[in-house]
Amino acid sequence: SFCSIFCRWYWQKEKREPYVKFMEANYPPGFSYEDFGPLFTAEFFDPNQWADILKASGAKYVVLTSKHHEGFTLWGSKYSWNWNAVDVGPKRDLVAELATSVRNRTDLHFGLYHSLFEWFNPLFLEDATNVFKTRKFPNSKSLPELYEIVTRYQPEIIWSDGNGNAPDTYWNSTGFLAWLYNDSPVRDTVVTNDRWGVGSICTHGGFYTCSDRYNPGHLLPHKWENCMTIDKRSWGYRRNAQLDDYLTTEDLVKQLVETVSCGGNLLMNIGPTHDGRIAVIFEERLRQMGAWLKVNGGAIYGTKPWRAQNDTVTPEVWYTFSPKEGKVNAIFLNWPVSGTLELGEPQAKLGETQVKLIGYKELLKWVALGEKGIVIALPQLTLKQLPCQWGWTLQLTDIN
Repeated sequence: SFCSIFCRWYWQKEKREPYVKFMEANYPPGFSYEDFGPLFTAEFFDPNQWADILKASGAKYVVLTSKHHEGFTLWGSKYSWNWNAVDVGPKRDLVAELATSVRNRTDLHFGLYHSLFEWFNPLFLEDATNVFKTRKFPNSKSLPELYEIVTRYQPEIIWSDGNGNAPDTYWNSTGFLAWLYNDSPVRDTVVTNDRWGVGSICTHGGFYTCSDRYNPGHLLPHKWENCMTIDKRSWGYRRNAQLDDYLTTEDLVKQLVETVSCGGNLLMNIGPTHDGRIAVIFEERLRQMGAWLKVNGGAIYGTKPWRAQNDTVTPEVWYTFSPKEGKVNAIFLNWPVSGTLELGEPQAKLGETQVKLIGYKELLKWVALGEKGIVIALPQLTLKQLPCQWGWTLQLTDIN
């Protein structure tokens, strides 16, 4: 947790000085990466508590990292002998436990992340030396694992990652996906991402991820996901993280609003501790997102992108459209000092258009600006009366 999930790479492969020095100073000579296995204990892992926090966050799906690039599986895989959470460390099937709790206690869709390649696996290194003309590693490790997690845990999202600079033909991605969508136990519900070999990212797959922390700020023609981290610098837990390294709830709401208005989903990463806890700072962020969504969820869930994503006159205003109600949602991230908010995009109709601040009873007064545009008088509220603390939603009905 000092160098987080890229520890093994930075320390053993790139031999970066801070990591080498840290290991020399704090671990016995000859200590190998494998010796970390028994130190991963998960004694405080309570899947029910995790499920309750996830539910409180307002999330609709969760993706657990079942195996990262260093090859350790969080389930008792037949294909990862003595390098999995059932044989080493926790001595528990963490995937099964979380899947059960999420399904019993929430209505979240349960998904699994799985890394195709493994940095130091000798079979993968051998295939790479052969310029991927041999396929020992996918045939004996990666593909069997994928079939195993799908049949055993029936995840509704398969989040693939780590192509190892090899093409999809090496991984037989199309073969696996054909099985997944036609014959697997989740064929009717499963959704996948776009990381299935060199050249597939942002081009092939279910939803596009394009790159880590992808947030284009404009509408994309294909469903996509902004996969990002609350800790700006890491996907895993860092014991030495500073408060400044964590995005504030205000930052997170901004990410969510920008993403959804441009047709994306937000996948917000937290790194748990070696003893199985969701650190309190992550829990607070998740619960605050949930509190914001309790008020403003109508402008996020089940919405579609509107004809304009953000406003042309006032910065930090983002639009979504609720097709069922036929309402336009304008989410503004800064409360104007003047008490009036000018929007350049909506075309209001006198006597028909209604403007409502979500979480506030009365309708708001407004004035149309020529052909296009509207000025809205916001209510004068004390801090206690504000519907929420970080970003507010105006609901506009009968807008052209």
